[in-house]
Amino acid sequence: MTHVNLKQSEGAKYSRIYAMGAARGDLTVTNDDIAGPIESSDEWIRQRTGVITRKRASKNITAADLATEAAKEAIAKAGIKPEEIDVVLISTISNSVQTPSMAALVADRVGANPAAAYDISAACAGYTYGIAQADSFVRSGLAKYVLVIGAEKLSEIIEPTDRTISFLLGDGAGAAVVGPSDFPGISKSVWGSDGSKWDAVGMNHTMIEYRDGHGEVAWPTLRQEGQTVFRWAVWEMAKVAQKALEEAGITSDQLAAFIPHQANMRIIDEFAKQLKLPESVVIAKDIETTGNTSAASIPLATHRLLEEHPELSGGLALEIGFGAGLVYGAQVVVLP
Repeated sequence: MTHVNLKQSEGAKYSRIYAMGAARGDLTVTNDDIAGPIESSDEWIRQRTGVITRKRASKNITAADLATEAAKEAIAKAGIKPEEIDVVLISTISNSVQTPSMAALVADRVGANPAAAYDISAACAGYTYGIAQADSFVRSGLAKYVLVIGAEKLSEIIEPTDRTISFLLGDGAGAAVVGPSDFPGISKSVWGSDGSKWDAVGMNHTMIEYRDGHGEVAWPTLRQEGQTVFRWAVWEMAKVAQKALEEAGITSDQLAAFIPHQANMRIIDEFAKQLKLPESVVIAKDIETTGNTSAASIPLATHRLLEEHPELSGGLALEIGFGAGLVYGAQVVVLP
């Protein structure tokens, strides 16, 4: 059989992040507001997690609303037209329906139609998965501009009496526009999974159990095995972060910033120790006043970091996400 030479797309040599956008829940929830149902205190929550307050969204605000707001800011700052976006990727575990995707809705809302659009279900690693895909799309020629969003309304899937994770969680969305570059702006991503710990973080019931429970099974909510997740995050993810630095061909002293998933302040502090980060590296600690927003946490933390430290623009940042699956992803990026 003779082979026809199919035409192949050619992309940019490099890609980079052009701009960030952010949207946080409109409500500020203090530790005192939620300590009662978990029989706890402001002091206990601060010591264990580093969370002082968290942002949550009012009942009438959806995760898609937050995603749209963040996306519009990122597109405006990137200086491109919405119709130039070829792909919209949304990392989320809190879309209000199983299908269709939140990405298709947001693509329409921001004026990116007929962009390819789909959701990524990789929990707290979702944004890093999105950046990995956006980088490959731009460099393969599959897309010129990609909109990557992490968007969550976790307050809809929490049980107020749960002592394993509920008090950590917040609502928000962060967005990034990725496009062609004349310099390397996104390093090779280090990503993967460990399904042997599939049930360490997740829902307490399936939707089928809820449907068939005849009122005896409550609405499915998030819970975690805290110690299992903590040990995995601290020991295994430090290795992944180190590997990401090696793949980028740099050492920790060349970083301007470290932006880990905002899971828990104790995990973030332990990371910094294990990576032997010098004092010059600014560490994102958005969890203090936003909470853990799963897929939205890294872009939200990046957005805040650039607002508070504009001098970091153009510097290198190591970002790493990890969570339910268990899944993980990391890469070094040039900050927009």
